Amino acid sequence: MRNFEGKVLFLDRSDINTDEIIPAKYLTEIEKSALGPHLLEDLTLEGFDPNSDVLKQSSVVVTRGNFGCGSSREHAPWAFAECGFHTILASGFARIFRQNMFNGGLLAIELPEEDIEEIFNKYANRSDVTVSVDIDSTTLTVSSRDQSSAFDFAISGFDKALVEAGGWLDFADQRYD
Repeated sequence: MRNFEGKVLFLDRSDINTDEIIPAKYLTEIEKSALGPHLLEDLTLEGFDPNSDVLKQSSVVVTRGNFGCGSSREHAPWAFAECGFHTILASGFARIFRQNMFNGGLLAIELPEEDIEEIFNKYANRSDVTVSVDIDSTTLTVSSRDQSSAFDFAISGFDKALVEAGGWLDFADQRYD
């Protein structure tokens, strides 16, 4: 079982689109590894620096609603994976982006807006925040040095199987000849 734990990158905005996640000018790259250095480079968000250590050290994103809207490109989840991200928590995802996350073996966890608001209010201004996800019990814990909060989430059996397999290709390889 993969470990879904890591430091958090907070992106306090709704409607972050796939062009902001990975600019279209990089979609001609033939290697996924070429996408990583350009992750979020066009994101406009007060206080956000795409070259920051926080981005380089994090593996979990906490954000607002309609994350991954825009085009249906699978390059956006690939760019996150290439930078070591495995989990995105949001109050809502664009449908195709969400499925592309699962197809790539990544977790797209949708929480109610009030839970996302609580996470931002308690943790967003801290540098020591981590998230730990227990996919079997469908719970996640957000922690800092002096506090922690637990949340339940839902995931379909099929999406869970995709994530556990490492993505759609590995899932298919394990089940079909």
